[in-house]
Amino acid sequence: MLSVSRLLNNKKNDSVWSVTPNHMVIDALNLMSEKGIGAVLVMDGDHLAGIFSERDYARKGIIAGRKAKSTPVTEVMTPNVFTVSSDMDIEDCMNLFSEKRIRHLPVMDNQQVIGMLSIGDIVSAIMQAQDQQIKYLEAYITGQ
Repeated sequence: MLSVSRLLNNKKNDSVWSVTPNHMVIDALNLMSEKGIGAVLVMDGDHLAGIFSERDYARKGIIAGRKAKSTPVTEVMTPNVFTVSSDMDIEDCMNLFSEKRIRHLPVMDNQQVIGMLSIGDIVSAIMQAQDQQIKYLEAYITGQ
């Protein structure tokens, strides 16, 4: 299985985008729109305070009647964040995505955020691995 570390190294966009707990929801939404991402980390200095996703805004923001321009991210973020470490593998990530019904996983080593994985990153990695295996098997069968 592919390791989280290797997957992070192979990511085309390895940037980790974040806001502070004091930012307004509109700031986080603007950042997510600008970067084409579905979630941002909420960082209090070097400490991971939470994660804010489109799902958080839909469920805890709009439906609850909160205004994006006047609501701090802390009121709608998910504070208890599931994380993985770089020595885990993508099967561990898939299990967390499935069991916890989440779509984003911060990667932490030594209590520091070093990356972020989405369910899309995992699916892409699995598809690439399967494509490589198919090509190998085709070459083996045809004797090339």
